Amino acid sequence: MWRVALRPRWLAALAFALAMAGIFAALSQWQLDRSIEQASVVERDTETAVALSSVATPQSTISTDASGRKVTAQCSFVPGDDVVITQRYSENREGSWLVRHCQTPEGYSLAVAAGWLDGLERTAETFEKSAELIGRYVPTESPQESDFLAGENQVVSVAELINLWVKPGPVYGGYLVLDQAPQGLASIVTVPPETDRELNWLNIFYAAEWVIFALFALYLWYRLVKDVWERELEEALSNSG
Repeated sequence: MWRVALRPRWLAALAFALAMAGIFAALSQWQLDRSIEQASVVERDTETAVALSSVATPQSTISTDASGRKVTAQCSFVPGDDVVITQRYSENREGSWLVRHCQTPEGYSLAVAAGWLDGLERTAETFEKSAELIGRYVPTESPQESDFLAGENQVVSVAELINLWVKPGPVYGGYLVLDQAPQGLASIVTVPPETDRELNWLNIFYAAEWVIFALFALYLWYRLVKDVWERELEEALSNSG
């Protein structure tokens, strides 16, 4: 079969098939680039604060619309339920976050990252019994194996926090990072979520089609060479018989 493939005629056919495959591959790349360039930007206002209750409900996972957006919440802090989250960094300095248990007038629980601590010492600042909080609502972090009873929490996990709070009740699935930390704490820096883009799937489908055409051009050359080889082989066997 290789003797047939190396004939000038089929070498020229191979060169033509490779050229066509190259053209099809280039067209596929062009369609892929177009799908990325024409991707529609999903605009989502995350910086205008809205009521937490309008975008999230307790005992449910955080939605795409609620994730990373600024919200307001009217609630009061529960004394004795503070938790220190270690190994948090601010401007290349290691410290801790003070996470507090906040309850809404409806009795729903919300974890609030009040601020950053330089070390493990808790702030002596006290909050008003009831206050309107403003901050960024973010998804809970994954639980980890740690001795949280000894104060070795390293993640803000709602699933772990409800085991530390005395009377959690219905709990929001995410936690709130305050925009302005109280006296004695440094504010935790948050950033808006990245803008989502929706790809043009029709262009991606066309790109896949061009890839198939490129592979078919090479397969067609192989099939033609094999057919010639099989025909010549049959003729040789027939003549020898």
